[in-house]
Amino acid sequence: MRRLLAGLTAAVLAGALAACGTSSDSGGTTDAGGVDQVKVGVIPIVDVAPIFLGKEKGFFKSRNIELTLEAGQGGAAIVPGVVSGQFQFGFSNFTSLLIAQTKSVPIKAIAAGVASTGEAGKDFGAVVVKSDSPIKTAKDLVGKKISVNTLKNIGDTVTRESVRKDGGDKKNLNFVEMPFPNMPAALQDGQVDAAWVVEPQLSTIKAAGGREIASTFVDTAPNLTVAAYFASTQLIEKDADLVKRFTEAINESLTYADAHPDEVRTVLGTYTKIDEKLRASLVLPKWPTQINEPSVQTLATLGAEDGIFTGTPDLEKLLP
Repeated sequence: MRRLLAGLTAAVLAGALAACGTSSDSGGTTDAGGVDQVKVGVIPIVDVAPIFLGKEKGFFKSRNIELTLEAGQGGAAIVPGVVSGQFQFGFSNFTSLLIAQTKSVPIKAIAAGVASTGEAGKDFGAVVVKSDSPIKTAKDLVGKKISVNTLKNIGDTVTRESVRKDGGDKKNLNFVEMPFPNMPAALQDGQVDAAWVVEPQLSTIKAAGGREIASTFVDTAPNLTVAAYFASTQLIEKDADLVKRFTEAINESLTYADAHPDEVRTVLGTYTKIDEKLRASLVLPKWPTQINEPSVQTLATLGAEDGIFTGTPDLEKLLP
């Protein structure tokens, strides 16, 4: 969250590749009762509410999976953790996964993670400005300072696309990296001219009078699949049954969360510090079980144009 969305640095990816070469067992442990002890690396944000809800509802336990959810600082920590076997599964935005794939990191998406609502002005991610800002639409961002949680990642890509679609020069943008929680104050204090944020910071800034000027996920692709759950190719080859059961459980969790928004808002209180009043006003994302492949291809194409990747992403190797 920090949504969505932390990227992968070259140094960390190099470490992931090294870890892959030394890891001898990426599977979870199985107790005497035949229950698999599974660790999942997640980011403690709104996006992953379904897996917390699914654990609470027993969707994993019913499939002989004892789930442990461990907070990571984003893809930069979770991807190497999955490759090395620290985690059996992980959650990351697709741009981070595409970056990893172009660096030959042996991972593969196994289930959808979170998706845009597809409704402009009613999505969980956007570019926002102060109420008195002269910036009115996306094209006005040209030459301005914009905060993103990670440079050369999904925030850059989707913001540039909003600017391009509004008739601006997407190459002339000044991105500044900072954690999502720091953005409301940075925007208010004038450290940045605009902020690319996701929930809950989106609602926080709007409550303080901020204005949304671009629904970036919506501008990028219809019903954009923003993130996914993934595993190492080693685990997929070694323990296909565990991967199958986990995928079934996460899909049940996604479907349940999508149909029970009130329970989503409640479970958010168990793993985030979002207060009850703010939880009630959040714009929740969508949680479909199918990955929108054309939308992921759009992220890959735009990311390549922006110079985010060192090679050409191979979606056939990354997607289920």
